[in-house]
Amino acid sequence: MPTMLIIDDDSELCELLEAYLTPEGFKVTFRQDGEKGMQQALSGKHDIVILDIMLPKSNGFEILSHIRRHSAIPVIMLTARGDEVDRIVGLEMGADDYLPKPFNPRELVARVRAVLRRVNREKKLEVQNPPPSIEIGDITLNRATRIAFKCGEPMPLTSVEFDLLGILMEQAGRVVMKEKLVKSVLDRDYSPFDRSIDVHISNLRKKIGHVTGAHERIKTIRSTGYLYVAT
Repeated sequence: MPTMLIIDDDSELCELLEAYLTPEGFKVTFRQDGEKGMQQALSGKHDIVILDIMLPKSNGFEILSHIRRHSAIPVIMLTARGDEVDRIVGLEMGADDYLPKPFNPRELVARVRAVLRRVNREKKLEVQNPPPSIEIGDITLNRATRIAFKCGEPMPLTSVEFDLLGILMEQAGRVVMKEKLVKSVLDRDYSPFDRSIDVHISNLRKKIGHVTGAHERIKTIRSTGYLYVAT
């Protein structure tokens, strides 16, 4: 049974989600205090965290930042509807996904299951048959250890960024459609209004460097997808 931690000060929402999610096969714990929720998230007792941005004392961004310094546990942010800035900032700080309020509990379940499927696939790859490293120029990606290196130095990539880099490097020199990236990495259908994958690509570019020599590493193919330049 997957264990979920909800950090949200809305007690009515927490109780509603617990009532809905328990029959769906989740063991739910909720914390309305941000500090206590942060400590609980780092306890190792949960599979995924649902984190609201608007919290008293510590806001969701501060909590996410602290979690990411110590743990790779999947985090889905809850944001105010229409506040695109909050969503982008959350993704840039390492959130795996976001969901605007108010939301349908069914969509939350779908997002959670998609993130957990991806995490479980990663664990199986590590245990069963770790593929070899991929090396292009000064970037090396080791799927066995799930660590990427630039000039021999490890890069602090999130799980989503690592998977994106892996797909793009495997297909170096060829355009990878946005639809494929969203389905493979976020495990959901692509929507032209969802900018999540674009934000993850932007974060990845910052970490690996925009250019190598005279070439742009990851080219945007307008309205289509992205291309990792084979050098």
